[in-house]
Amino acid sequence: MGVQTQMSDNLSAAEHDPVTLGWNDSLAGDFLWTNSNFCEAIGDVMTPATWSMWQIYLEAVPFEVPGYPLAGVIAGRPYINLSLLASFGRALGMDAGTMLRRSEDLWGRVPEDVDIPLLPLTRWQLLRMVLPALIRVRKAMRVSEEEIRRFIAGCPGWCTAMRGRIRQTDLPAELADLWRAEVRPYFGRAWRIVRASLEGGLIGRLRRDLVDLVGEGDANALLSDLGGAEHLASLGPLVGLSEVARGLLSREEYLQRYGHRGPHELEISIPRPAEDPAWLDRQLAASASPVAAETLLERQRAAFDAAWQRFLQRYPAKADSIRQRIDRAAASTRLREEARSEATRVVWAVREYVLRAGQLTCLENEDDVFFLSLDEMHDVLSGDRAALALIPARREMHARYSALPSYPAIIVGRFDPFQWAADPGRRTDIYDARVASPVLRSGAITGFAGAAGVVEGRVRRLDRPEDGEQLQPGEVLVTATTNVGWTPLFPRAAAIITDVGAPLSHAAIVARELGIPAVVGCGDATMRLHTGDRVRVHGGEGRVEIL
Repeated sequence: MGVQTQMSDNLSAAEHDPVTLGWNDSLAGDFLWTNSNFCEAIGDVMTPATWSMWQIYLEAVPFEVPGYPLAGVIAGRPYINLSLLASFGRALGMDAGTMLRRSEDLWGRVPEDVDIPLLPLTRWQLLRMVLPALIRVRKAMRVSEEEIRRFIAGCPGWCTAMRGRIRQTDLPAELADLWRAEVRPYFGRAWRIVRASLEGGLIGRLRRDLVDLVGEGDANALLSDLGGAEHLASLGPLVGLSEVARGLLSREEYLQRYGHRGPHELEISIPRPAEDPAWLDRQLAASASPVAAETLLERQRAAFDAAWQRFLQRYPAKADSIRQRIDRAAASTRLREEARSEATRVVWAVREYVLRAGQLTCLENEDDVFFLSLDEMHDVLSGDRAALALIPARREMHARYSALPSYPAIIVGRFDPFQWAADPGRRTDIYDARVASPVLRSGAITGFAGAAGVVEGRVRRLDRPEDGEQLQPGEVLVTATTNVGWTPLFPRAAAIITDVGAPLSHAAIVARELGIPAVVGCGDATMRLHTGDRVRVHGGEGRVEIL
């Protein structure tokens, strides 16, 4: 990291227009923002309904430092404020760059030459502000494993029953009461449980220790097979397709289990896969051979076993403790993924409520309701229809944001998305308001070692999973980021390369489970690689050669 720079005390207020919901928290000051991790969950420009749902999620973990947001929205897209984390590290006597490196498994890597803007507060001011917030967070996240498992077991039944109740509610006031009394509290509880189940520190520390002991390649192998015989929840849609193709799972069972998962699963204006009668047929037609997923999983289990035997031979005295740590990391990863999958199922119930609210209030256009916040919908259902006048302006603003390219993963300072998009020399990996756009790197592309292995192949550059039929078997998939909606494409790819990501991101975890070489968090891969380019991917080294 570069030398840290102190921010000015004169912070302008964040731009927030309640009429259009133009919202740009980068205008609040010279912060360092990243959308790594967030962009996997929400890859689209959020509608006002989704943004207000996301605010409920943030309320579940009340980390608040007055005047300095931990999370924010930049022109419709969510970002995390790394300046706050770096400043807190400094308050603890740690170099700000060290603090960010310790969290890069989750939030990705900040380039070494970026000067990190720090909060203009003394160490004691920071501690007085942050420590109470940390205490609130720890209290909010105090959830037992038993409670997490009860939620996972009960959520499918609750969601099915609640969606049925919502559809059968005919009076606007009754629907408003149902939202306040049952749907909203359950949604908040679901995502509080997801946050409580996060054990990124556990697997992150284990990964670093394994790399020191056996190198990136064997460390990746030892952190694969986390799903064991049952597979991880993020692999469920892929394994399920294989089971449907082989007649081991009915179509109805598949949609009940996985019909809530998809590339846009947290944007409530977009239908769930189970709402589209033709979706499963398209997935089956586009998927690899019925046995591809199982073959890859079995091959990677063999790679895990071989790596473990090598570890036993080199470090027999450490074997018991390391195996216990691997088993704990695997169990926590499975639990976290199951909890997140079920919390995503609750989003479908929220979508059902929003759709029913639109029907009962007789809006002119069916999707107008998504341009109201959830609180405004409640007001409309309760008889106050004033917010309906805001819909045209918000629809226009959403369309303007959506017409822009995806913003850089890292933003430093005040960011105008329209001015940035109009610049022909713009960078899609980083924007720093304090410096001119740096020249693109030459030579090898570098990132995190997502999954070990060395392969050569032709690049297939994709922006959306909906274009996945273009990916030919044996090609190297290059994209900005992936989520569960991309998973069915993975068996066809010889390797995966992403701009955004970290060792605990979707692409890295799934690629490791399947044994597909992957380099993630490269920053500028999609700027430097084009369909047809030939590359050599060194997954264990986090390096891509352009051939």
